Amino acid sequence: MNPSSRLLLLPLAAVAVCAPAQAVVYLSVEEAQKLMFAGQALTPLALSLAPEQIAAIERDSGVKVYSGSLRAWKGGDGYFFVDAVIGKHDLITYAVALGADGKLRQLEILEYREAYGGEVRNPRWRAQFNGKQHGDALRVGDGIQNISGATLSSEHLTDGVRRLLATYAIAIAPALAQPGDGH
Repeated sequence: MNPSSRLLLLPLAAVAVCAPAQAVVYLSVEEAQKLMFAGQALTPLALSLAPEQIAAIERDSGVKVYSGSLRAWKGGDGYFFVDAVIGKHDLITYAVALGADGKLRQLEILEYREAYGGEVRNPRWRAQFNGKQHGDALRVGDGIQNISGATLSSEHLTDGVRRLLATYAIAIAPALAQPGDGH
């Protein structure tokens, strides 16, 4: 092989190494709902956050609220949320089940698009969130262990869960205390 052909192969090798990761879908929204709320009918929640609620959630959680990224449903014994956070470069779509008491019952990764950091799907890592509720220590290094090689994914998923728990406490739980609300 002559030297000029070797030079042509170098950019191709770089492209192969830096090729974007393909999204891996682990669970659809419907599959996650069945897994987390077996046999229960889920009703979509119209969750429109007022500007003051968004500001309160951001203050409380320390995480920015992006409109339109959160979807919510009410089950017979809790709530089901689908949300997305940025990993290092791409979105991680995840689902959370909260009990009627506001405690996290289950966290599932629905879709992962990063080339690295997929270890956040590890059941032992996700189980750290079970039983957590608004106000609990919920930061990587404080209540949640980091995963080496998945630091940003670990941190951003933890931030997302903290934001969801603040959203529940600020936007959903107060409505439950109002008589005749029907939530």
